[in-house]
Amino acid sequence: MANPAAPAQLPASSAPPGGPAAPAPQGAAASPAAPGATLSPAPATSPSPTAEEKTSGGVLGSNWLIDKFRKGGPIMWPILIVSIVGLTVVIERIFWWGGRWFRRDPKRIEKVFTAIENGDIGEASRLSRGSRDPVLRMMWNGLNHQHASLQGALQVAAGIEIKRAGRFLVVMDTLVTLAPLLGLLGTITGLIRSFSFLGNEELAVQAVTGGIAEALIATACGLGIAIFALVPFNFFTSRVSNLEFELQTAATNLEVMLGAQGAAREMEIAGTHQATGKGSSI
Repeated sequence: MANPAAPAQLPASSAPPGGPAAPAPQGAAASPAAPGATLSPAPATSPSPTAEEKTSGGVLGSNWLIDKFRKGGPIMWPILIVSIVGLTVVIERIFWWGGRWFRRDPKRIEKVFTAIENGDIGEASRLSRGSRDPVLRMMWNGLNHQHASLQGALQVAAGIEIKRAGRFLVVMDTLVTLAPLLGLLGTITGLIRSFSFLGNEELAVQAVTGGIAEALIATACGLGIAIFALVPFNFFTSRVSNLEFELQTAATNLEVMLGAQGAAREMEIAGTHQATGKGSSI
């Protein structure tokens, strides 16, 4: 008698009811999370500041200066030109007066006066020739033209030296006056720009603050340039006055000493003539 048919075998992946669940094969989709489980959010990472952000925030950075220059309005361009001219003039005058300090030769001036006092005009002219000291150059010019017009030669030479010393002082005086006026003009234009936006309620606050910033930046720059140029201008003006006093003193001493030499020479000639006349009468 034939055996009854064996029951069909279950597939290998199936699990008996009530038993543990078989592991999911690789490549299968992950099962959704249980309803009671809570997922913790991943911590948000703040982006690290870049090098550009670090450098642009500095007060002394170039971006800060450019930003303030732009906020100052169009009047900042004339103010920039005035500042460049003022800085150039100040540097040039500093180098010139520094060279003037090294060109001073008071010992040779004393030697020239000593030679004139001894009556050696040729030696005095030789000592003063080729010097870079303005006082000695004026004395040399006077000694070489004493027979024509001593006073006129001294005045011409002194005028040339004073003109060299006072070069660009007119420019600095103009800059001291012009810079605050440009700043004031920037103030007026900034306020005009601010009040022109008062009718628009949406842009009123931003426009008014921008115009006030323009006015204040222009005023500050103009006053700063004027203050920067005023101190060197007064210093160089005082140096020119001191040089003028030195030239006048040296010219007066030279005229007095040469006049005394001429008077002594005339007295000597007159005495010689008197002696000669007495001898001939005898």
